Amino acid sequence: MKTVLMTAFEPFGGEVLNPSWEAVRHFEGKVIDGARIEVRQLPVVFATCGDVLQEALDTLQPDLILSVGQAGGRSDITLERVAINVDDARIPDNAQQQPVDQPIVADGPAAYFTTLPIKAIVAALKQTGVPASVSQTAGTFTCNHVMYRLLHWIKTTQSRARGGFLHIPYMPEQAIHHAGVPSMASATVIQALETTVRVILRTDEDIRTPGGATH
Repeated sequence: MKTVLMTAFEPFGGEVLNPSWEAVRHFEGKVIDGARIEVRQLPVVFATCGDVLQEALDTLQPDLILSVGQAGGRSDITLERVAINVDDARIPDNAQQQPVDQPIVADGPAAYFTTLPIKAIVAALKQTGVPASVSQTAGTFTCNHVMYRLLHWIKTTQSRARGGFLHIPYMPEQAIHHAGVPSMASATVIQALETTVRVILRTDEDIRTPGGATH
């Protein structure tokens, strides 16, 4: 049986919830298309999030890694195309550390591209009525850090696993404290994550369709 590792983050930035964890924790122990789901919560701490992730990767040796994070202000589910080798924190992490212009992996490549069929996922989500798009930046906070570390693990261990990252909007319970900011119900996110896992398990090659940006 294949193993799927899904990760999400603890709350940060003054929030009492993190929509990524509220959705991902729903999948613990589930089986989707014959694949067993394992979930892990990651700290929003630069110094430890990658190590917690790597311990799970080394222990589980998953066939698929889907990491999920909060992107307050975004209105749809965004599949991240690329992770870059830099930590540059606009705000302190949960350990009150704020690295600036620091490489994630010394002497690592400048960037890694996702190995997930992100355009096929976007198309499938839209067909189910869930707003989705390709994102060209995972930021430079812990989400990007985790995406880079998971792709670096795949590369350096020569794993046949596929992995990547997606961002989700605030939950409505959060958005009420941020005037004018979009949100997405947790039930919709859960549905979207299940669709995402199914698409990845069933898709060997991504589709060719526009997903770029002009700025």
